[in-house]
Amino acid sequence: MSMNVSNDEDGELSEINVTPLVDVMLVLLVVFIVTAPLLTQVVRVKLPKTEQTEPAPDQHVSILSVAADGQALLDDKPVALEALEAELKALQAKDPEISLQLQADRTAVFEAVAKVMASAQRSGIGKLSFVTVQQ
Repeated sequence: MSMNVSNDEDGELSEINVTPLVDVMLVLLVVFIVTAPLLTQVVRVKLPKTEQTEPAPDQHVSILSVAADGQALLDDKPVALEALEAELKALQAKDPEISLQLQADRTAVFEAVAKVMASAQRSGIGKLSFVTVQQ
């Protein structure tokens, strides 16, 4: 690196010496490279194995299904999409803690599923869960 050396003793140096800055940055980089693998160590734990159990039946659950053709089923009874909101409000009036489990066929049109979900939301039901199949 070159420095501007002038004969004038009172003149200011117009160049910045970046050598100390580069040295500090290289030291920080080396420290980071050395400590990074130490931070990613995990504790090996052998978890206990248990039997798969079925959850206890909940008295406040109702099943809302959407068939492949878009037909809504409330507890295995066909319900028209226009009347679904009223049916859900009646269910909630009977049991304020009711929760819905939404089951939609894999080939169901998303529009039908979205309408069923919107009806559930408008009816005021606060608990909605989606049921899927483990693959």
